[in-house]
Amino acid sequence: METTSPFINNLPQVVSACVIIAVIGYYVFRPRRIYLIDFSCYQPPDFLRAPVSNFIEHLTISGVFDKESLDLQQKILERSGISDDASVPVTVHEIPPNSSLSAARQETHDILFTVVEDLFLKHKIEPKSIDILVSNCSLFCPSPSITSVIINRFGMRSNIKSFSLSGMGCSAGLLSINLVKDLMKIHGGSMALVLSMEAVSPNGYRGKCKSMLIANTIFRMGGAAILLSNREQDKHKAKYKLQHLIRTHVGSDNESYESVMQQIDEEGNVGVALSKQLVKVASKALKINVVELGPRVLPYSEQVIYIISFIKRKWGMQKEVLYTPNFKKAFEHFCIHAGGRAIIEGVEKHLKLDKEDVEASRSTLHRYGNTSSSSLWYELQYLEAKGRMRKGDRVWQIGFGSGFKANTAVWKCISKIDSKDRNAWSDRIHLYPISGDGSSALET
Repeated sequence: METTSPFINNLPQVVSACVIIAVIGYYVFRPRRIYLIDFSCYQPPDFLRAPVSNFIEHLTISGVFDKESLDLQQKILERSGISDDASVPVTVHEIPPNSSLSAARQETHDILFTVVEDLFLKHKIEPKSIDILVSNCSLFCPSPSITSVIINRFGMRSNIKSFSLSGMGCSAGLLSINLVKDLMKIHGGSMALVLSMEAVSPNGYRGKCKSMLIANTIFRMGGAAILLSNREQDKHKAKYKLQHLIRTHVGSDNESYESVMQQIDEEGNVGVALSKQLVKVASKALKINVVELGPRVLPYSEQVIYIISFIKRKWGMQKEVLYTPNFKKAFEHFCIHAGGRAIIEGVEKHLKLDKEDVEASRSTLHRYGNTSSSSLWYELQYLEAKGRMRKGDRVWQIGFGSGFKANTAVWKCISKIDSKDRNAWSDRIHLYPISGDGSSALET
């Protein structure tokens, strides 16, 4: 009489156990999705507006600058693409401007307390439910830290994981998102709050160096709070889902490293110097970033055309420039850091985009100026307020920062966006886009 192997007899149980283990393994080790529940951008009150004429008048009355420095700053302001509606802190309106520690703290409180309260009230968020808190402010790094200020103000719990980033430049907003993304790989069922801003009050330059005077003219008051979650129960109320986040750092190259640098001039004045090679450096960093991102987002047809173009050029069969993939086949919307007209126009040219593709960036620069790391969020709010963001749309955020860094993020809209929801653009969205170089949306 033949005997059946015990293994054969127990085969159904073994198969069942393997299936159960596989299912459990999938749910335990699968990549956790990162959802962007909502975000809030700071809208300065109108009395903080800094019209170009007032700006120059204050600089003149302050007695800090000589005529050549004043003329240069006025020339830059008039060509900057920044309108009279962009704002500066109340302490910068003082004559001379107040750059004290208390002024910087007050600016930080005004911005961050407002956006966090707005976000918490809108979604009825209990501060103690926040598991991760990350702030980024490049040039203002107080003690206690900015995250400690928020924890104290809102009464967050004692075991919150908090991080305050500084010195990371205008791309630090996406760096903060990346940090949250990495933390959420370990900490499941978490909610995170990201705070992005730059303090204008303490960072005015009072010397004569031309490359350091530029920063005086382009940076304005602003900030954003972003609420993230990796909890599946938050999916139904989230606006976006993070699909990709690529970081590129070209600091090993001296030209790139020195393109944006805080330094001391010959007279002992501290300021941020912007190199004439900045646009070239940004293009180089973005090119490297795109090489890594492209295969993840571009349709195969675009990838094949690019590969063929690359081979032809490599073998001397093609004299014209390398084919630039059509990224409009991968994304419906683009948010390019509003660092200045040259940066926006440089990316527009590099990626062969249309004027409409960079409308959100130009409009943000016009209305709010360069708000550093928070500019990408003003641009996303612009698209929402215009009613252009639809469920299923993909948006590409492109940030640049000192170091030199190019960081990009891809979000997919997963809910219906109501353009009538109040945000930082609601009061003047009907005045945009601006035609020409009007100094104020209110005059258009």
